[in-house]
Amino acid sequence: MFGIIGIVVTAISVVGGYVFEGGRLSVLVQPFEWLIIVGAAFGSLLLGNPKTIIMSIVRNVPLAFKGPHHNRDSFVELLSMMYSVFKLAKTKGDLALESHVEKPDESPLFAKFPNFNTNLHTRTFLCDYLRLLTLGTSNAHELEAIIDGELESHHKLYHETSHAIVLMADAMPALGIVAAVLGVIHTMGSITEPPEVLGHLIGGALVGTFTGVLLSYTIFAPIGRNIQLCFDTDAYYLSAIKAGLLAHMQGYAPQVSIEFARKTLPDELRPTFQELEDTVTNLPPD
Repeated sequence: MFGIIGIVVTAISVVGGYVFEGGRLSVLVQPFEWLIIVGAAFGSLLLGNPKTIIMSIVRNVPLAFKGPHHNRDSFVELLSMMYSVFKLAKTKGDLALESHVEKPDESPLFAKFPNFNTNLHTRTFLCDYLRLLTLGTSNAHELEAIIDGELESHHKLYHETSHAIVLMADAMPALGIVAAVLGVIHTMGSITEPPEVLGHLIGGALVGTFTGVLLSYTIFAPIGRNIQLCFDTDAYYLSAIKAGLLAHMQGYAPQVSIEFARKTLPDELRPTFQELEDTVTNLPPD
């Protein structure tokens, strides 16, 4: 929502200011300049990144306009879900989780938490480590090392995805210069034309520099930054799962385990202790 508003505000400010100064919009309509800049930018993006990064960009660009997958309510639900899982494991043993982690789609436990249950990536992440508990894993330090390795892999993919977009944005001013130089070359080939024709050609060439700078600093760089912030929220979600799991493995009560997880969250996403206490107290019975 804010992403679309940002684009609209930018367009109105730039184009409106230009028109109010007496500029003619027809001069800005240079489709071949846009083709050079945008085409070369996306071509370099394809050349410089493997398929996994390209597909990750395609999947995640909508985040810049829709916002992150998780908000404060998502984290309340996550902590409540972990409380239910840890409570079941404490009262009936870790083996009681086996049916839930082997067939999560059929789990009545996970079904109580629809936002978590529909996020296949994070559900799989949790179930994989709960499965290790049902298989007898008991060393929290060893499990922490494994989780850290997986989180690092996720972080690397996240970073490379947003970084690829930012690199493309950084290249656009230079590609704008390329388009401008090509426009000047075209202009020099028409040097015998009358001044009004040459003026239009020179103005069109300068539009290339304008377009490259505008697209870089007002569209693509903000999109890359916004996606990285959304990825940070995903990272907080997985880190909270990690903290809760490790606390549970070390023998803490469910309420203490989710408190460990809650404290890993930033202020804007962290529910209060009392809010979480009231939520887990009012959870439906297993």
